[in-house]
Amino acid sequence: MLVQTKRFTIAEYHRLDEIGLLQQGDREARTELIRGEIVYMVAKGIRHTFCCRNLLDELSTLVKGRGRLQCQDPILLPIDSEPEPDFVILRDRSDNYLTGHPTPEDILLVIEIADSSLNYDRDIKGTLYAEAGIEHYWLFNLIDNRLEAYSQPYRDVQGKGNYAQRKYVLSHQAIALPTFPDLQIELIKILPSITE
Repeated sequence: MLVQTKRFTIAEYHRLDEIGLLQQGDREARTELIRGEIVYMVAKGIRHTFCCRNLLDELSTLVKGRGRLQCQDPILLPIDSEPEPDFVILRDRSDNYLTGHPTPEDILLVIEIADSSLNYDRDIKGTLYAEAGIEHYWLFNLIDNRLEAYSQPYRDVQGKGNYAQRKYVLSHQAIALPTFPDLQIELIKILPSITE
């Protein structure tokens, strides 16, 4: 027996949300559209929330006046995808993104924070970001307590995306923000310590 799944366009996805079909019970579910499939996102754990809060404090201070910071909001990517990364650093745009969600041309850096979603964020979303041509992707890996910094996106002969460069940054190290080499993030201020 052949199994067939329904893939959605971005417009159909938005329509489902408008008519309330993406709700779970009496509340709206957190979802993403990845390659036309609706993905329900898992609840965030304490370590994820801790890291997210710390990163929000650091990034909002660092990028102020040099770019726009977006937290857990949609970006539009080719192949019917509308993920909601934990953070995105965007170019300034005159309309401040009122006329539409950011697209790959607007994005300076995408950041995900992962514990239980590590393989999904690395293998599915990382591939998607590379295929879209997003130059820099950071993955805060809470399992190994480090940052995985990806750059130089490419597509292989089958069209599957990946990043040519991967750098591990440990919890006691610092890293410069892409396109802002004078701005550094000390990971000790972001990642939970081993004792927490």
